[in-house]
Parts: sequence; C-alpha cells; structure tokens
Amino acid sequence: MNYPLVARSLMFVALAVAVAMLTSLPWALPWLSNTPQVETRAALGMLAAAAISAAVAGGLWYWGRQAKGTLYRKEAIAVVGLGWVLASLLGALPFLFCGCFVGPEQPFTLIDAFFESASGFSGTGATVITDLEHPKLMPRCALFWRSMTHFLGGLGFMVLFVAILGQGAHGRMLMLAEMPGPTKDVGHTRAQRAAWAFAGVYLVLNALLVAGLMVLGVSLFDALCHAFGTVATGGFSTYNDSIAHFQDARIEWLIGVFMVLACTNFTLLYTVAVRHRLDVLGEDVEFRVYLSLLVLGVLAVWLSGWWQGDFQSLAQGARYSFFQVASIITNTGFATQDFDRWNQFARAVLFLLMFVGGCAGSTSCSIKVIRHILVFKILRLELERWFHPNVVRTLKVGSRVLDQSELPRDILAYFTLVLVVFVLGWLTLVLIEPTSTWTVQGRSANDKLIDCASAVAATINGVGPGLGTVGATQNYQGFHPATKLLLSFLMLLGRLEFFPLLVLFFPNFWSGK
Repeated sequence: MNYPLVARSLMFVALAVAVAMLTSLPWALPWLSNTPQVETRAALGMLAAAAISAAVAGGLWYWGRQAKGTLYRKEAIAVVGLGWVLASLLGALPFLFCGCFVGPEQPFTLIDAFFESASGFSGTGATVITDLEHPKLMPRCALFWRSMTHFLGGLGFMVLFVAILGQGAHGRMLMLAEMPGPTKDVGHTRAQRAAWAFAGVYLVLNALLVAGLMVLGVSLFDALCHAFGTVATGGFSTYNDSIAHFQDARIEWLIGVFMVLACTNFTLLYTVAVRHRLDVLGEDVEFRVYLSLLVLGVLAVWLSGWWQGDFQSLAQGARYSFFQVASIITNTGFATQDFDRWNQFARAVLFLLMFVGGCAGSTSCSIKVIRHILVFKILRLELERWFHPNVVRTLKVGSRVLDQSELPRDILAYFTLVLVVFVLGWLTLVLIEPTSTWTVQGRSANDKLIDCASAVAATINGVGPGLGTVGATQNYQGFHPATKLLLSFLMLLGRLEFFPLLVLFFPNFWSGK
C-alpha cells in the first residue's frame, strides 16, 4: 500500500470540504437573517471548521508531498473508502461549532454531528434534528451547509477530483472505485471526459430546478437547498414538514419530475441533451423497467389508498402517490404526506421500493434497477438449465450480450451481501436499542422489530425516512448513540455499494501491493 500516495489524494477531499464550507458564509450576513447574533456566531464556527479542514488537507499534503508510484486498484479503493469517512468527520464540525441544537436545550453531540454529516454526504436524508425552523437552534448558514453536503455527496468526490485534475489512469481507477456496479462506462473513453459529462448533467439539473422553484415563488435559499436535496436524491429540507410545507401541487410535481430525472442514467440524459437523441430512452432496457416500476408502484399505492380511504379523491391520491413513490424508489426521502398512516399494503409497497433504487450512472443509492434485471435473467437461465441442461443461452440486456464468466457471480454476490448486511444490521439494532425508545414515545414495544427493520432499510438504501418511529414525520434523535453510529456506517456503506468500505476491514488489504 502506497500510503503517501493515498494521503496526497485524500488531501483533495479535505480541501474540497473546506472550500465548500465557505459557500455557507453569505447566508450569515445580518441583512439576510432575523437573528444576526446567532448567525455571526455560526459564521465564526463555520470559519473555524473550514480552517481545521484546511489544516487537515495541509497535513495530508505534507505526508504525500514526495509520493511516487502508480495508483493501483487497492490505493484507489482506500482513497474512496477513507475519503468518504474523512469527509463525514470534517463535515460534522460545523454542527459542533456553529451553535446548532438537535432540539431545545439539546446541543449536537459528536455522534449526532457525524450522523447528520454522513447522512448528508451519503444522500440518505435521515436526521436527528427535531426543529429545523427555529433560527436559534439551526442557523441559516449551518442549514445551508447541511444541504451542501448533499450537493457534494451527490456529485461524488472522486468525480469532482477527476473532472478537475484528470490524472489519466489514476483518475479512471478512482472513478471505477467510487462508481461500482455492472455499468461503469458513461460513454466516453477518457475518465476526465466522463467525469465532466456526469458533472455537467448534475449541475444543469440543479440549475434548472432552482430556476423552476424560484418561478413558483420559492426563495433562493429554499430553492438551492431543495434542489441540492432533489438532484442528489438526498431529501434534506429546510422545513420540519419537508415538501408538505409549501402546500403547492405545482412544486410537488416539479420536484417529483426532477427526482425521476436524477435517478435516470446520466449517460442517457447527456445523449438526449447534447446529441438530441430521444430514441435512446426507449431503447434502454433499464430506463424502461425503471419507469414501469415507478408506474406500477404509483398505481398500487394510489388504488389501494383510494380503496382504503387514505385519500379524499382520486386526484389527490394521484398527486400524493406519485410524489411518495417517486421519493422512495429514487431514495430521496422527501414527503408530502405522513405515509406511515396509509394502509398496510401501500406501506409494504413503499418498503419494498426502498430496495429498488434508480438507474446505474445516476445519483441514486440502493441496489439499482439494472441489478434487478440481471438477477431475474440469471435466475431464468438457471431454471431453464434444470429441464434443458445442454442448452446454451446468452445473457443479454437489450441488444447487448454480456460475458457470463464473472457477471452472474458478481450480481448474486452483491444481492447476498445486501441481504446479509440488512439482516445483521436489523438483528444488531434489535439487540442494542432499548425498548424504552418506543415506550417513551408512546408506541408499543411490539413495533420494535418492524421499526428496526425499517430503520436499517431506510439507511442502507439511502432513503432516510422509514416506517414507525423513523417515519416521515419522525426523526432518528431518539435512538441510542451506538445505534446512530451503526446507522451512520450503514449509510456510508450503502452509498459506496459496500465493497470499497468493507474491504478496509481486511488486514491483508493494507499489506503488499
């Protein structure tokens, strides 16, 4: 392991976090706030956090100033895994230094701050804050930083790193490590061009949504924060009621459409926008299945909700069903309704959609649609071999024939890993979380099993809100500190698709080349 080379690469992550913190300072200006003293203190705290992040960057630069050699796969994986942990640790500093509170007379603890930071960077949107709208509890500049973590996390540190600096083969290795999955190629032969294409689509989507929200009467501050949460599929809002605060169907439909776009493969969006080829949307199997699952999910929730009396009318049901299904399947986590009060069938559909995610090459977390397509094709081939053992079939996605030598093993291994981590996380939560967490909230202790499963599913898939005690109108503040640490780890694990973070715990990973 070339440690100086890893340190030099991590320097960029720390520096990017430090610079990003400075973008929050304008929102602390006295004429933009009704609590100038609170904002002044928050600005000083933000400057201190940025200074510490810059100092860490300086230390890493000094360590790696004479680094030589090639960034091999192991070093690239170490940079990605450690980079996201480092960003989450540094990103927690503003919550500690800016005078932020999770609730009345409840200042942020280190674990609370790390949880909020990891949730932001990973695009999960789970929160420990009980009152976002009280300016003395959450200063505006800290609230903006909270959303800025979505912006950075959705873009990806290595994508930003490669887009700006290139790094040739090094850059390609970093891109492959940060964007794992069955479809890594974004349509360009050079990693830097691929990174710029991804970043370009990402920035344009953010800009268009900000403009659209402002046209509908949303302030610049709220438009930026909600655009960051939408395009990064994060879900952090500036209001306790999330998108329901606006009570505007136009805003809900606009954000809903952009959630769907943000989870479309950015290669397709790039091809449509730059090459004006709308036909690629219809030709792409993953996109067709993605839209089909979205439509089926909306119909299931809509019709069952209308049948069970969850909606006052079919029109209202269509509005709320589309938004909530889009929010869950894209792993964004915004809410316009307390879906935990909906009928059991609708809640079950939403729970299952947490494990779907959007398309590969997007900002979505979770398993992603392409893997579901592949696993069903693999299972179909295996079933056919039982009655036609001598028949040789090719594994195809659309018109593309896939190599079966490694792909089936990789896909099935990933599904197995998701299942194992989910079960272990669920059992661990049931074990370490005291039953008093439910009885204090006036809930039944019998809800513990379902609520713990929901919390693990919501964090490991990057959704944020789940069911029960972590539902759309609830938060994660009531959990034990050990639970918050575990869920923070699961959020980062899900964002990096397990492998780049899990391999860091193997001792032989750090030895040799």
